[in-house]
Amino acid sequence: MQVLGSPLRSSWDPKMNTCCGSLLTELQHVWDEIGESEVDKDRMLMELERECLDVYRRKVDEASNAKARLHQSVVAKEAELATLMAALGELGFHSPSQAEKRSTSLKKQLASILPRVEGLRIKKEERMKQFADVRAQIEKISGEISGYSQTNDVNNLITEEHDLSLRKLNEYQTRLHSLQKEKSDRLQKVLEYVNEVHCLCGVLGLDFGKTISEVHPSLQQVAPEHSANISNNTLECLEQTIQKLKSERRTRMQKLKEIGVSLFELWNLMDSPEEQRRRFKSITFVLKSSESEVKESGALSQEIIEQATAEVERLIELKASRMKELVLKKRLELEEICRKLHIIPDMSTTPEKSIALIDSGLVDPSELLANIEAQISKAKDEAINRKEIMEKIDRWLAACEEERWLEDYNLDENRYSAGRGAHLSLKRAERARVTVNKIPAMVDNLMSKARAWENERKMPFLYDEVRLVSLLEDYKITRQQKEEEKKRFRDQKKLQDLLLTEKELIYGSKPSPKRSNSFRNTNGYRANGDGSMPTTPRRYSAGSATPGSVTPRSRSGRQNGHFKEMRRLSTAPLNFVSINKEDTMSYASVCGSELGSPPRD
Repeated sequence: MQVLGSPLRSSWDPKMNTCCGSLLTELQHVWDEIGESEVDKDRMLMELERECLDVYRRKVDEASNAKARLHQSVVAKEAELATLMAALGELGFHSPSQAEKRSTSLKKQLASILPRVEGLRIKKEERMKQFADVRAQIEKISGEISGYSQTNDVNNLITEEHDLSLRKLNEYQTRLHSLQKEKSDRLQKVLEYVNEVHCLCGVLGLDFGKTISEVHPSLQQVAPEHSANISNNTLECLEQTIQKLKSERRTRMQKLKEIGVSLFELWNLMDSPEEQRRRFKSITFVLKSSESEVKESGALSQEIIEQATAEVERLIELKASRMKELVLKKRLELEEICRKLHIIPDMSTTPEKSIALIDSGLVDPSELLANIEAQISKAKDEAINRKEIMEKIDRWLAACEEERWLEDYNLDENRYSAGRGAHLSLKRAERARVTVNKIPAMVDNLMSKARAWENERKMPFLYDEVRLVSLLEDYKITRQQKEEEKKRFRDQKKLQDLLLTEKELIYGSKPSPKRSNSFRNTNGYRANGDGSMPTTPRRYSAGSATPGSVTPRSRSGRQNGHFKEMRRLSTAPLNFVSINKEDTMSYASVCGSELGSPPRD
């Protein structure tokens, strides 16, 4: 008994030993009172000891199983912790060494791991929500861009759970931002396209709602609160619609310009009143503008084109009834252009011939009118070619007009009087003398230009059917003859003054006779206002001796064929300028003294 009981008792603590010992003593007393034999007592003690060992063994097994489960829990939590940290991209986890594990109980290890696992679980759920939100936005925008709705892929979601790191989240957010920017750009582009379609529909007079609905119904109300379709297909359809509308605008604009040109030609031809033209003022703007500048609503509508076409047809009908009047009007326009150019118009379309052809029905009035318009166009081209020389001719003729005025001014005996406006005449006379002195240079320059024009075009430059160079040469010859005649007159005047001086020495000085108002211009010279012959001044002015027969006539005279008469008039007697009576003597008195006739008292 003692041998079997000592190991059990030695493993207990003192308190437990005391309790078991008293119970064992009490059991022995009971056995003694019962009268159990020693063999029975040993047997029962053996059974008691075996039962105790069974209890110990069962407790050890239970403790071992609890340890194993606890260890498995610790390992599982550590694995879960590692997985969560790997999925979340956490890098701060420190795995304890074996020595630390041995020095720390499993319950403490488990207690230290559980809070971290719970925290990472919560963090993972939040991270997954973030991923799900970003992915949902990405898929939504991608679907809007591609035009196809996309659903969440379960496999992708499971795959994403293994990588919930911030790096991956940032990649998704970057992609989301890129898609959002692309969506914004596409939406802005859609807005621009829709506005352009709206503008084009307004210009063309088309139904904007119907046109844009054919592209996509969501584009009718494009606003921030409305989701417009921004897919590639929508953008392509919008571009095609815009190109189609632009092509239609180009076609209508070209058609309207052609109609407008015809309309304006008919208006000008028919002298249509301003009230009729005002109805089509939009066409005037279209003719002067480019395609991009035409933005007025309905400017290129089919209604405007139909109205303009109807107006052209009406004017064409009216033109047919007034063709004879229009032909005569165009012929007068041609004659006016030719008159300004001093050329002869085509005689095949004179008013008499044109009326006769129209009345006879041999010629279509429209063809005749087109022929006259072609002649007008040719005459206008000729005006451009002759412009420089015609301007020089006008300056030369204006100088000749100044020369004639200066001649008339020098014939005026009261030109130096103190009357009103005399100083203005003096100033003009000074300017006229300067201009007259430039006439020879003008003539030479004009001849040079005319010859260069003839050499370039291999044809003579005609002015009222006479070659301009020949006219200028005749003018120079006539002017030279005038200068020679003036020189002879001065020489004759000097001789007459010498004879008069000698006569005064012989007979004595006599008072000058009064000039006769009935003196006749027998030699073809121009007489003064009092009927006397103009005499040569002692102070001779260069601009005062220009003959009237040499100076070209006024512009109205040129229109009546002035240059045709120049050669005939170039041999006429010359006129000279008169000077004050105090400075000269009468030519008649000098001749009378030379012939020996007595002077009149």
